[in-house]
Order: sequence, then structure tokens, then C-alpha cells
Amino acid sequence: MLTEVSPLLVRKYNQAIPRYTSYPTVPNWNNTMTEETWKESFHKKFDEVNHTNGISIYIHLPFCESLCTYCGCNKKITTNHSVEDPYIAALEKEWKIYKKLMNQTPVIREIHLGGGTPTFFSSKNLKKIINTILKDSIVHPQHEFSIEGHPNNTTEAHLKTLYYLGFRRISFGVQDNDPEVQRVINRIQPFENVARATENARKVGYTSVNFDLIYGLPKQNLASIERTINQVLTLQPDRIAFYSYAHVPWTSKGQRLFDENDLPSAEDKILLYLKGKSMLMSNGYFDIGMDHFSLPHDELYTSWKSGKLHRNFMGYTTHKSGLLLGLGVSSISDATIAYAQNEKQLQKYYEKIAMGVLPLTKGCTLSEEDLAFKQYILDIACKAKTILQPEHLPLLKEYSFPKLKQFDTDGLIKWNEEGLELTEQGHFFIRNICSAFDLYLARNTKEENQIFSKAI
Repeated sequence: MLTEVSPLLVRKYNQAIPRYTSYPTVPNWNNTMTEETWKESFHKKFDEVNHTNGISIYIHLPFCESLCTYCGCNKKITTNHSVEDPYIAALEKEWKIYKKLMNQTPVIREIHLGGGTPTFFSSKNLKKIINTILKDSIVHPQHEFSIEGHPNNTTEAHLKTLYYLGFRRISFGVQDNDPEVQRVINRIQPFENVARATENARKVGYTSVNFDLIYGLPKQNLASIERTINQVLTLQPDRIAFYSYAHVPWTSKGQRLFDENDLPSAEDKILLYLKGKSMLMSNGYFDIGMDHFSLPHDELYTSWKSGKLHRNFMGYTTHKSGLLLGLGVSSISDATIAYAQNEKQLQKYYEKIAMGVLPLTKGCTLSEEDLAFKQYILDIACKAKTILQPEHLPLLKEYSFPKLKQFDTDGLIKWNEEGLELTEQGHFFIRNICSAFDLYLARNTKEENQIFSKAI
């Protein structure tokens, strides 16, 4: 296992680069996606995949009781739980619009509840949301239902209610256990709460527990990250997402509330990652790719090992359904051939739902070129290798090969005109290597620093 990365490479490749949960990336979409165009794309893909793979559904639940200053998610801060009912009503109306586009009973393969804080909602209301989706639907025999939970407010009632609805996966936003780091990022959650939530989930019957951890937060250092990882290891979560903190204060105003001088440098940040990765892999976890780790019994590992791992707006998933439907404010849908995003402002989302139209704000229809280069990026992110197609050589030679030659010189990949594979060191720079196939990035001469977070 590689335990050192050249500081020179860290400085060289610490560039503003997308995380590649989609290609083309969201900034390259436009506002010209019409409702009818998206409906046609959705209907076409639904007919193609529903009876075989089923469909995936992401439901965005945006409410949080307090602001975590590091967070870049779309959220609404409130302690008023009366907001739950009108939001559920809007979700029901949005689902009904999509149901009218389906000429067969939907087969539900995946449901993921994200946020925000999904466990802001009462267990009764979460049940109401899921029952709305499952009513008059078929649950795929290999379904995977999951939820993001806050350790402070995930109750046994939440866990039991969702378990009986078919949920077996839960992800807890742990981030960091150090009290000083928690104070600065305004996410106070004693480790006892994390342990209790994890133990309760397993007692109820959840088979996969994920922890989200972040490196690069203000006030973090090697000693604090080591303490956090050691505590996490006592609970043996089945999966761990060890994310790089994305500092984008130009889009996430909460990140302006702490002193940037408290952020570790790029060189220190990679040391935090190396320390965490070394500890995880020494304790039985496998590096799945792009900051994700898994124990060998988990489906994420077996999917990665068999070459079936997929990546979309929900992160890494164990299969590719072909159609991801996003419901709720700011949710993004992926129909393989097209993307569509809902309104990001809650009031605008409500207004369009009240009008009986899909609450879209922007989207993108993919060309044949987009689809081909999207696959290269997915292959690198999910398999750490890709095969290059001869028909793309003119574009590859113009835009991709100059970067690939540099990556090869720096020891990040092994490649020729037929394909490439990442080296051990290359795994630390997956985002950079994916960017070699981002034609939009290559053709765009504008400064990207105020769009994407740094790679490291």
C-alpha cells in the first residue's frame, strides 16, 4: 500500500476540478431544457429499463435544525417541524406527474433519502413518503433502500419504521469526532450518540452502516484524525466515505463563518488522508475508489470486485439501473441520455408543483460524444482503468493525450492508445485523471476556480 505521495505532485495537481458525479458536469448544463424534452427522455428510458433493472429514486429532504458551516448541500434551516406536511404534499404531487408518464407499473430498485437531514422528518412522515412511492409499484427482489441519518436525532422509531418498509442501509454523517473541530463547524455530536445510533441500527437489522468522514476541515491535524479513526474502528462500519472537504465559500455561505487560516494546507491535507487510509486498510477495509472504503462482506466491495460498481449523483452504487429519478427541491434526475435538475429554491419548487408542472430549472441532453466520454470517466472512477475506442482518436489526441502523457510522466497511469490503468499513486488523483476526458473543461478557457472545489 502506498503510504507517501510526492508533495510536488500534490501542489501540481491541487486544481479546481469537478467530482464527476455526472458528465457533462452541472455548470455545463443550460436553462433551455424544456419540460416536454425531459418528459420524452424520461419516458423513453423508463420503457427501456423498468421491466428489467427497475428504476432508482432519490428523494431530497432539505430541512436541518442547525447549520453545519462546512456543508455545501442544498438545505433549509428551521426548528419548525410544521414544514414537513406541505413538503410531503409537494413530493406526492411531483410523483403523480411522473406516474402519468409511465405506461407500466414502476419497478422500484433503489430508494435513497438524502438531504439536508432526512431524520428531521418524523418516522410517521417518512413512512408516508415511502408508502406514496411504493403504492401501486413493484419492489424489485434485489432492491436497495437507504437513508442518510444524523446520529443526534435518528431514533429507534425511525430505524424500525424504515426497516419494515425494506430499508437495510443507513449512512451516518459523522465527519469528525474532535470536540474542537465540531465546535468550529457547528456540528456537535458526542461519540456516544454515534455509537448508540449505530448499535440501534444493527439491533433493528440493518446490514450495512456507512460513516461519512471528512478530511481537511478547520482545526484538523494528524493527532485528531487518528483519534477519530480509532474511535470509528471500534464500531466497524461496513462502509466509510472519507471525503475531501470541498471549500467553496462562493456558493456555500456558511463556509465563510470560519477562519480560512484554520484550514490545513494541501500538503497537510494529503497527510490527513494518508493517515486515515493507512489506518482503515490496516484494519480490513478496501479502497474502492474516490474516497470510499468497504469491508469485504459488504455489497459495495463485491460490486467493485466484480466490476459492476457504478457512480451517479447518489455516489457509488452497487448497480446501474439506467434511470435515476430525483424528487424534491434541487434533486437531479439521470436518464442516461439526459439530466434534469429541480428548482433549488424551495418557494420556486412549491410554485411549479402548485401549477401542476415539473419543477425543472435546468438540464442537459447528451450527445453521442458526451455519452462516450462519460463512459471513460465512469470507468476510471469505478474501475481505475478504461479502454479507448479507435473512433474517438481524433478527439483523444487533441484533448486527452496531452494530459495522459503528463500523468504517465508523473507515474499516475500506464497507458497507450488502446487504454489506460491507474497506478497506486494515481489513485490519489482520480479526479485529475478523469478530467483528461472532460472535453468541456478542455475547451473552456474561462477560469474555473469559482466553480469547482480543489482536487485536494
